[in-house]
Amino acid sequence: MIIAQTTLDQLTPGQRARVKRIAGKGAVRRRLMDMGVIRGVEIEVVKVAPMGDPIEYLLRGYHLSLRRSEAQMIEIEDR
Repeated sequence: MIIAQTTLDQLTPGQRARVKRIAGKGAVRRRLMDMGVIRGVEIEVVKVAPMGDPIEYLLRGYHLSLRRSEAQMIEIEDR
C-alpha cells in the first residue's frame, strides 16, 4: 500500500499547515532547519511567483522564499 505524502509545495496562497518532517538530507536540510523550518511549526503560503517558483511563506513572524524543489522536501500534516 502506497501512502501519498502531502508536501509544502502543494498548498495554495492563504492555506496553512504544520511541518511534519523534512525529508531532505545534508546541507539543504540543515539550512531549512536553521531558518526555522522544524517539526510542529505552522507555515502559511503568502504568494507564488507567476512561473510557480519561488514560493513565499510566512512562519514565526517572518517571510521566507523557497524554491519549489526545497518545498517538496517538507512534509506537512493533513488538516
